Amino acid sequence: MDTSFLVMSFFSFFFMLFVLSEWEMAAAAPPAAGYVFGDSLVDVGNNNFLAISVAKANFPHNGVDFPTGKPTGRFSNGKNAADFIAEKVGLPTSPPYLSPGTKNNVSAFLTGVSFASGGAGIFNGTDQVFGQSIPLSKQVGNYISVYGALVERLGSSATHTHLSKSLFTIVVGSNDIFDYFGSSDLRKKNTPQQYVDLMVIKLKEQLKRLYDYGGRKFLVAGLGVIGCIPAQRVKIPTHECNEEVNHWCIQYNERLRSMLQELKSQLHDINYSYFNTYNILNNIIQKSSTFGFNEVNSACCGLGELRAKVPCIPISKFCSNRKNHVFWDLYHPTEAASRILVDTIFISSSQDIFPMNLQQLINI
Repeated sequence: MDTSFLVMSFFSFFFMLFVLSEWEMAAAAPPAAGYVFGDSLVDVGNNNFLAISVAKANFPHNGVDFPTGKPTGRFSNGKNAADFIAEKVGLPTSPPYLSPGTKNNVSAFLTGVSFASGGAGIFNGTDQVFGQSIPLSKQVGNYISVYGALVERLGSSATHTHLSKSLFTIVVGSNDIFDYFGSSDLRKKNTPQQYVDLMVIKLKEQLKRLYDYGGRKFLVAGLGVIGCIPAQRVKIPTHECNEEVNHWCIQYNERLRSMLQELKSQLHDINYSYFNTYNILNNIIQKSSTFGFNEVNSACCGLGELRAKVPCIPISKFCSNRKNHVFWDLYHPTEAASRILVDTIFISSSQDIFPMNLQQLINI
């Protein structure tokens, strides 16, 4: 027998073990922190601290499946996408910026903060229906305050190193679309194409602000298939999806993806993962039984037709099996649906997670 072959095989075997071990260690390394921006899909309680806002979820039956069994301000029966993203990357859920235990706590800033607010949008006027919320521009302003506190504690160089290893999650835009189709004034000012183009322009401005203050790794979600949520279906006698709304969600997503590619060409040290929420959620709706769901039209919690005439409030009825519903209330997914979406973001290799999935992004 050729001993040189045995030696080489032995060496190759242990070299492969070493490489795999190193890869697994790298894959297990969490980001330094998680900073979350957006709307009610990722709000973990900021709106609880807004005095006049009606966009709140700090009452039953929200939170019925949360580990504490109590409402937390999440618009969900349990955990939402922000919780699952944190779990996937190995971080605690980023606490609400407005929480008294967070707002002036630099130590809390080091592991991440959530600035997300139910009812928020890219534009500043998206809270006209639900009252007070924190629009994206103000969320970024709050982050810049956090940045200043970090520089004061760590120094400029260490802060930039810390932030370059952190994950910035952006989930926003649905409320802007709802506002456009719900406002004759907005429709008079802009065509749908002009409006979605302006959404992308304004979002790019906010991403650049985050970049200027240390952001380098971005998870950016496109709009979901929001024409198919119970709040839209209930307006149509046949309970079909609102295809006009869906069309402009697709148009926005295409512009958003192009914008992110442009941003990468302009800012070479930025990295991102764009998630086409629309395609993945639409796949769940179209092939619901494959994913363990048997109800895609009706909300789990609410009152009236499709449980979508009255929101999820304490007097509302809610379904006994939340795991077989895609939608928790007239706007938001159930914990089960959110978990599937985030699982897809983390490991999928499809073109709907571009140019890399979340696992690849955090390992850069």
